[in-house]
This record gives sequence, structure tokens and C-alpha cells, in this order.
Amino acid sequence: MKPVKHKSNDYVIRVHNSPDEVDAADWNELLGLQAQATPFMRHEYLSALHASGAAVPATGWTPHFITLECDGVLLAACPLYVKTHSYGEYVFDRAWANAYAQHGLAYYPKALVAVPFTPVPGARLLARSSANRGALISALLKWCETQQLSSLHLLFASADDLQACSTAGMLLRHTVQFHWKNTEPAYVDFEDFLTSLSQDKRKKIRQERRKVADAGVGFRCAQGVDITAQDWDFFYRCYERTYLEHGNAPYLSRDFFLRMASTMPEHWLLFIAERQGRPIAASLVAIQAEAMPSTDSGASPAPAGVAYGRYWGALERVDCLHFEACYYQPLQWCIAHGFQRFEGGAQGEHKMARALLPVKASSAHWLAHPAFADAVERFLESESEGVQQYLDELVQRSPFRHPAAA
Repeated sequence: MKPVKHKSNDYVIRVHNSPDEVDAADWNELLGLQAQATPFMRHEYLSALHASGAAVPATGWTPHFITLECDGVLLAACPLYVKTHSYGEYVFDRAWANAYAQHGLAYYPKALVAVPFTPVPGARLLARSSANRGALISALLKWCETQQLSSLHLLFASADDLQACSTAGMLLRHTVQFHWKNTEPAYVDFEDFLTSLSQDKRKKIRQERRKVADAGVGFRCAQGVDITAQDWDFFYRCYERTYLEHGNAPYLSRDFFLRMASTMPEHWLLFIAERQGRPIAASLVAIQAEAMPSTDSGASPAPAGVAYGRYWGALERVDCLHFEACYYQPLQWCIAHGFQRFEGGAQGEHKMARALLPVKASSAHWLAHPAFADAVERFLESESEGVQQYLDELVQRSPFRHPAAA
């Protein structure tokens, strides 16, 4: 189906049925202008989700990518999916869907602006200016109304996105994630990092790492084009096993990761656990390097770059192997390479014991039904108070010797 076109305030608004209908270079250029850009919003990533069959109508993700142009220049864009379920989102609204059903109303289909299966905060509304971003939100809301959708949800959004959504009257919702941050000056090595922790946390980490080493497990790391096809195949065996052990099929196929290896190799880092020369587990981390600032003082430059813990799996069970593969090896790598932050993914209060601290992650929501919109607004007010209290409590449980420096 050809894109829908109409003019609004000199913008040409197009609705695309596939990410591949949007020029990749134009999309990535726009992404590069955002303050909170991530690799997961790159055209290659979104295209791979579509082409591999992960985010397509057959799986309940019908794409309708929205673009705003003027005189042939792409001014704003976002990925939009019409959803028939709430799986793969990590912001839970099933209670809202149940409430609709109890009143004889249809919650699905709904509209979602998000990266499928990827709870990583960052820019969702790609725009050259705040005015362009506001126009994009207005176009989204109008489109949802004309399509008679129950709601619009913008997940794990950037600060700029949230400001635009709030201005447009959308409701904000908050949750908690756990991120590790390097210091300034940066940690010298992993031992230097451990000395910043309280004695009990430092002791616990050393004990957990010792259990893995005593089990005869070592690690090798491969980055970018150095990750071989054999490495990718082994990783996928581990990743698939983790899902199947929980009775679910994995969201992502081997074909998706094949496309990542081909189109975005520079954004991937693989840790493979080995015992007696045999690989037994793997964790895959996404990375986004940033230019290191120059310095004339001779002091160490501020750390730059972000790593994102994403996927893991094991073929053999070893005590504490998950912690080593998913936290300690990536943190050790981040310190060695001067990376500023490691994001551990959705939820997981246990991550605080590994020095990942709580941060607020937010989404924005619009519901077409006035009475339900009012009810959800009251619910979110109460929920936000609870989230803030939870954050305050977590801050008091800092794993660092000097919490103020964390």
C-alpha cells in the first residue's frame, strides 16, 4: 500500500507500512541529531526486526512509520506499531486492557511508539527541532483518532520526547531501571571499582567471581567484525535455550542476529564463557562509543560511551555464572575501555548489589475514551508517588562506601 499523504502546516505527513519505505541515510542522520540516540533506533535495527519476521503483522506488530517532510527534507520521524497484544513492551498495561474488557470495550488494537522487545530509554520522536517534534506528536494523535484506536503509548522515551508529549496533554508514567556509571576520573581497573563499594558488597562480588573461576570457567571477548559466524551461532543456541527453558519461543530469530552481524557489527560485544576449551555460555552486549574529549592537562579524559546489557544464555549450569557473564565481565570491559555507563535492562533490584543504581525511566500515554483517560490519570498519580517512594528507599541502600560520590 502506498504511503498516505496530506499537508498540515506546510508539513507533508507520510504513513509508511515498512521501515524500508523510509530512506535509511535520512533516518540515521535525523537520529544522530538527538540528545539521547541509541543503536536500537538505527534504521538497520528496525529494518532487521521487520525483515526477520520479529515485528510484523503476523506477530501482532503492524508497522506504520510516520514521517514529516518539508520541501523534500525529513524533519521528524518515528516508528509506530499497531498492536493486538501487550507482549514485548516491558511497560505493563494489561490491567488497563482488562478494565476495558470488563466494560465491554476493545483495548486492542492500540498504537505504540517504541523499539520492539527493547526496554532501552532513548529518543523515540526523531526531530530537527522542538517545533518539529510537537508537530509529529500532533500528527500521531490525529492519526490514532482517525484510525479509531483505543490509545497511543510512547515507551522508554527521552526527556525531549516526554516534554513534547506532556505539552500535547499525554499522561506520563514512570518505572525504575538500574544503570552503572563510571566515575570522573574514571576507575583505573575493576579492583579500583571494587574499592569504591561497601565491604559487604565488595566481599560478595569477589566470592561470586571466585566461584566461577574455581569451576574452571574463563571468558573470551569478541567485538564487532571479530565476532565470527560460529560465535553468533553459539550465542543463539544459548539465547534460544534460555527462552525455551521458560516455556516460550524467543522473540528474535537467528536471521535477526545474522542481519545485526552484517549491518551493525560495530555495535555488538560478545562474551563467551569456556570450560576445558568448550564454550558453555554467552552474553551479548550492545555498545555505542562516543568520541573521547581531548585534554591538555595530562589528566585522564572523562569516560565516554554506553553499553547495554541485552541477551544471555547458558548450556551448562555454573553457580554465579549469570552474574559474571552479564555484569562483571561487561563492567570490567567498560572500565578498561573508558565507557561511561552500563544499562542493565528492565527491572531487577538485585542489580544494586552489583553497583547498578536506580534511575527513573518514563513513558507517555493517550487514551481516546475520556472516562478511562480520567481513571488512568488518577491511577498514574498514585503510582508515581509509589515509584518515587521506591526510588527514595533504594537510594538509602546504596552499595557504595560514599553514596554521595556514586
